[in-house]
Amino acid sequence: MKACIRGAAVALTALSTAFALSSCDSGTANDSEGGNGPQIALLLPDSTTARWETEDRPLLEKKIMELCADCTIQHANAKNDVALQQEQMDSMITKGVDAIVLVAVDARTLGPSVTSATEANIPVIAYDRLSQGPISGYVSFDGVEVGKLQGRALLKAMGDNGASRQIVMMNGDPTDPNAVSFKEGALSVLSGRVKIGKEYDTIQWRPENANMNMSGALAALGVGNIQGVYAANDGLAAGSISALKANKVDPLPPVTGQDAELGAVHRIVAGDQYMTVYKPFGPEASAGAAMAVAAANRTSLQEIAKDKVRTSSGKTVPAVLLTPVSVTVANIKDTLVKDGFYTTREICIPRLEAACSRAGLT
Repeated sequence: MKACIRGAAVALTALSTAFALSSCDSGTANDSEGGNGPQIALLLPDSTTARWETEDRPLLEKKIMELCADCTIQHANAKNDVALQQEQMDSMITKGVDAIVLVAVDARTLGPSVTSATEANIPVIAYDRLSQGPISGYVSFDGVEVGKLQGRALLKAMGDNGASRQIVMMNGDPTDPNAVSFKEGALSVLSGRVKIGKEYDTIQWRPENANMNMSGALAALGVGNIQGVYAANDGLAAGSISALKANKVDPLPPVTGQDAELGAVHRIVAGDQYMTVYKPFGPEASAGAAMAVAAANRTSLQEIAKDKVRTSSGKTVPAVLLTPVSVTVANIKDTLVKDGFYTTREICIPRLEAACSRAGLT
């Protein structure tokens, strides 16, 4: 299918308003909008991490429709099920969609599906996670830098005596290439400066797995012997903090995070979580949408993607790599609130009124 797009280039600026769209509760694809133009598939990995359905999906859909009013968007969520996402990929290939935006549940396992799509002349844009296989483009944040921001923040929170401090590392899912990059960045900062008492890879990024692992770390190391927690994202931070509180750890050690989930911001204001990494979803979605529309129309990605990334096969493809931001209680107002990501009303719920006042948010 062919359609006129309203310009292939995209300004990578944050979108101030996220449209509230209902999430897909089944494994089947849902059509959004509709027209005689290209069909673009949007395949998300799970509902465990809030950002996919509440931030990325509505932003991607909005931007795609701005660029291509007669496009049809077909959405499906894999619910953390690799086999289901493979079926969804097969379904989109059979339907003959014009482009696929893929957030892979398991980058390695989805590689053959990406190959099948490419063989069917369907370009695949890897979104946020670098899938294996012959992708046509990639948009994400610098994962190594994310880990470095987390590591630096943890060292700062623990103070000058970091070398004598013991931490627990709650890494993400090892099948997610981003988790590998986060860990690499964090270790580049932390190695030799702290003692890593326990380290876990958290399958499927599940907070309940982090909770269980943290309980195990406390049993092995002792309640008073954990001076910091490296948690790769906010969900793992939540699971870890819950276990720390259940075991009556007081005061709580500094805990890192990522994704700037509202619950994490509440925990930061309350003093339960030390930091999160803010990755403005607007610019990422804008770039991903522009790449998808250009790919669906078989036009060049070079005007959109000024960076390059090397895939698992050694091929270099166009990429947009954005810069993450470290957020603590000290700069919530100058980052999340200033960008319109959250309002002070959303952050300063009744139980946090006093804490918000101390933080200068009210």
